[in-house]
Amino acid sequence: MPHALFRRRIRVRGVTLRVCLIGKIFFEIVFHFINCPNTQVHFIVASCENMISGKGMRPGDIVTASNGKTIKVNNINAEGGLTLADALVYACNQGVEKIKPKTRHLDLATLTGACVVALGPSIAGVFTPNDDLTKELFQASEASGEKFWRMPLEESYWESMKSGVADMVNTGGRQGGAINAALVLKQMHVDMAGPVLNDKKHVATGFGISTLVEWVLKNSSS
Repeated sequence: MPHALFRRRIRVRGVTLRVCLIGKIFFEIVFHFINCPNTQVHFIVASCENMISGKGMRPGDIVTASNGKTIKVNNINAEGGLTLADALVYACNQGVEKIKPKTRHLDLATLTGACVVALGPSIAGVFTPNDDLTKELFQASEASGEKFWRMPLEESYWESMKSGVADMVNTGGRQGGAINAALVLKQMHVDMAGPVLNDKKHVATGFGISTLVEWVLKNSSS
């Protein structure tokens, strides 16, 4: 489930890279699966307008997610997690697990600069409590050659995400920022903020596509 709110601080060229990356994900995955009749691929794109306006979010605003959870906005530059959370709620509400028990949810997001600081420009962080799903993804990455590293989901860090006026805040402190963001989602989450862009060539890399193709093709036959 690609997440289409790519927010790297790349100024003017950012729009072009976002569009290129989204198009690359769609085209290449659909191209690989078009001859795989027993596989369904669903894209849920968590995108929204991000321009300045009188209706824009302000620090201190409290928003309500689609599942009823309230979130205090303490960082207006962390809007990606808000849209992504609603996309995950939407996916879960489709009830696909009842039709296909082996259905898996996976999000790809350029969610935090903290993950880039931790793992650099070539490795994506994997956050999940699901050991079996992690094993599947890493087996697929061995075939694709893309680099992933499993990161901890430290539940005690949730304390920094609590709010006195809402269920949670939209960002915790600077320390453990990538973990804090992943704790909000509580799904199989890949933070690919580092390897998704080639800063030297100013192009999108399409990171994650090859691994997803390997992963889905392997599981579609099992």
